[in-house]
Amino acid sequence: MAGRKVLIVYAHQEPKSLNGSLKTVAVEELSKQGCSVTVSDLYAMQFEPRATRNDIVGCLHNPEEFNYGVETWEAYKRGDLSNDLIEEQKKVQEADLMIFQFPLYWFSMPAIMKGWMDRVLVQGFAHEFPNCYDSGLLKNKLALFSFTTGGSKEMYAKGGISGDIRYLLWPIQHGIMHFCGVKVLAPHICFAPEYVSEEKRKEMLIAWAQRLKTLWNEEPINCSPEWYFK
Repeated sequence: MAGRKVLIVYAHQEPKSLNGSLKTVAVEELSKQGCSVTVSDLYAMQFEPRATRNDIVGCLHNPEEFNYGVETWEAYKRGDLSNDLIEEQKKVQEADLMIFQFPLYWFSMPAIMKGWMDRVLVQGFAHEFPNCYDSGLLKNKLALFSFTTGGSKEMYAKGGISGDIRYLLWPIQHGIMHFCGVKVLAPHICFAPEYVSEEKRKEMLIAWAQRLKTLWNEEPINCSPEWYFK
């Protein structure tokens, strides 16, 4: 939709991968709609995933005992976070929609993307108890997790060996995004692209492009345990 701002946080090493193609499709389709699209290509940026003392500029709140959560909270209030975090927080603040594009690693997101979550979504910026979940500080935003798997759709079915794919989404959709107040759209999952034909991979890209055409009409999921574990 014209005028909307989208941030794509992308974590894959290879631009020619399906994840790279899914990212490109999103940029192209959303731009056609008149959206302003920004991409944080974490590997290309060599984004630092480790949460360390280097994230705070200047003096510590308590130099005697380092507490990352407290120090980044205080640094955020003072405007003393490192420049890379300030830049990413600005992108988040401006975005109406955040799309996270990645391959599933060990039932979760790659470490570089988890590091982005750890370092960017600090207390004071994204949440500040009791302002969490429905009253989280990012409550006027949408998020969508678009990812690929190694296992097949059958493996990630409720009776499959890996369990229902929704179980894996609880920590990232609910524990991170919903905790920060973000409304979550249904995930977009491409199952086992390495084990299907080139034609099938093209169909995956077409399906993503088709969904994006009407994405702004979608309603968020019901952010409750029932959606994940019913």
